[in-house]
Amino acid sequence: MTEEYMELKGFSPVADMRAKILILGTFPGEESLRQKEYYAHPRNLFWDMMDCICGAGRDKDYNARLTILKKKRIALWDVLKSCSRQGSVDTRIRDGRFNDFTTFLSRYSVKAVFFNGKTAERLFRQHVVIPKLTPSPHLFALPSTSPANARMAKDEKVRRWREVKQYL
Repeated sequence: MTEEYMELKGFSPVADMRAKILILGTFPGEESLRQKEYYAHPRNLFWDMMDCICGAGRDKDYNARLTILKKKRIALWDVLKSCSRQGSVDTRIRDGRFNDFTTFLSRYSVKAVFFNGKTAERLFRQHVVIPKLTPSPHLFALPSTSPANARMAKDEKVRRWREVKQYL
């Protein structure tokens, strides 16, 4: 029996007017959509990375984590606004519709965009036209925090994700 593709809608950005850093995933996984929280899967390492960077770890309530991100001037969003997908894996995404980065980047003074994984980076670079800004934000790919990305050890991921700190 084949699994059906489901039409899914993503989340609004987490940001305040002082945002300097934007972290972009591809699209929320099934558990995140179910819980209505970014990176809700217990094996996703995103909140472990945020704990190392700014103290927004899983030991805190979700809303407290989002408050810490905002205070540290970190915005959180996804490249895709909506899509059809089977399961949670990025390779099963179809019919992706992109978030409005022209408005977002014109509104916020983002200095750096960090991609949570190669798919987010590829989709953004191939399909998103960012406004002409001076200075333009720096774009950086980081290893995916998804449990599907088991090729890299957690310690190496932490080391790479600490690059975010230089923009705080």
